[in-house]
Amino acid sequence: MDKAKQDVQEKAFALAKKYEMENGDCAQCVLAGVLEALDTGNDDVFRAATGFADGVGLTGDGHCGALSGGVMAISYIFGRKREEFSRRGKMMKAVLLSRQLQELFTQKYSTCRCHDLQVKFYGKFFNLMDPAEMEAAVKAGVMETCSTLAGDIAKITVQLIQEQQERDAAKAQK
Repeated sequence: MDKAKQDVQEKAFALAKKYEMENGDCAQCVLAGVLEALDTGNDDVFRAATGFADGVGLTGDGHCGALSGGVMAISYIFGRKREEFSRRGKMMKAVLLSRQLQELFTQKYSTCRCHDLQVKFYGKFFNLMDPAEMEAAVKAGVMETCSTLAGDIAKITVQLIQEQQERDAAKAQK
C-alpha cells in the first residue's frame, strides 16, 4: 500500500479515537477524523452528525454512530448534489460505498446496532442519559472501546474513499 495513503488512514484513526476520548459523539468524531485527514469538509456537515450519538439521541436504538459518521463522510465526498436530485443514478456511488462500509462493520463487530455492541462488549447496555449509568459505562471501559471502534471505522472509511478516488482517477484517464 502507498505510504502516503496509509498515513492518511492512520491520521483518521488517531483523530477519531482522540476526539471520541476527549469529546464524545462517535458520529461527529468519525466524521471529523475522516474529513480532517482528507483535508476537506465543513461545519454544517459536522453539525448535522450531532444527533447520531449512541445510535440516535443517546438511545442505543439505532446503528452505531461511528457508522453514521463514516456514511456521512462518504456521502459528503461522493453523494448526489442538490442540482442532481432528480437523477437517481447520481446517488449510487455513495450508496454502494456506504453499503460496503456497513458490511465491513458488521463483519468485524457482528452487529452494527449500538445497543447490541454494548451488550457484546460489556454484557449490558448503558443508558448514557442516566448519570449513574454513564459513570458505570466509563468504569467498564466504554470510552476506550468506543474510541478504538471510532478510529477503526474512520480508517476503514478513508480506505474506501481512497480506493474509490483511485478508480475514478483511472476511469477519467481512459
